[in-house]
Amino acid sequence: MRTLLWGVIPYVAFVLLVAGIVYRYRYDKFGWTTRSSQVYESKLLNIASPMFHYGILFVLVGHLVGLFIPESWTQKAAIKEHTYHLLSLYGGTAAGIMLVIGILLLLYRRRTNTPVFRATTNNDKLMYAVLLTSITIGMTAKLTHASGDGYNYRESIAPWARSLFTLQPDIDRMSGVPVLYQIHAVVGMALIALVPFTRLIHMFSAPLQYLFRPYVVYRSRDPRRVGARGDRRGWEKTGS
Repeated sequence: MRTLLWGVIPYVAFVLLVAGIVYRYRYDKFGWTTRSSQVYESKLLNIASPMFHYGILFVLVGHLVGLFIPESWTQKAAIKEHTYHLLSLYGGTAAGIMLVIGILLLLYRRRTNTPVFRATTNNDKLMYAVLLTSITIGMTAKLTHASGDGYNYRESIAPWARSLFTLQPDIDRMSGVPVLYQIHAVVGMALIALVPFTRLIHMFSAPLQYLFRPYVVYRSRDPRRVGARGDRRGWEKTGS
């Protein structure tokens, strides 16, 4: 079971993530969208959406820092374990609360607004359920082990996560990890596998072409000059 959980499922989740992204890009470009429902209601969305997006961004950055920046690096930067624990505890909890409130507001909006509710798919419901479960279990695990220096996951979960990229998963690192952290890791892997098949795939979209496209010039037509002369080929000076 340990080999399955910590040596097999992570790669299954990664394969589903990559394969899902490739499939959606090749065969479902028109479905690569957030399916925005702003046209139905925007007042509550303007509050809930920023909270959700900033919250999930901060949570993601916190996970990347905690899992992929070794403890020895922060020690060399004169950041003691207790200081790191406090930053992780208060910063992670604040980001988690922001994310949870954002999700709950989005769910409330979807349930109470009839057009938005009708536009909600079973896929959306599954995505919200897994995402909310993941962040709730993660916060519970963090707060349960908040006393003192807390549980130092950088000595167990983080090395295991980094070992996955060497294709030599160190599953022994997950022995003795608190159950809540283990559940959080499993639900997190399920969320990673689910991302390409939900509206969350839009996180991989970046409109880079806007940085290089030429300017679009909009000019109003002077009604007094309509028909005064024929069209000319080529560019004309601004103001002509």
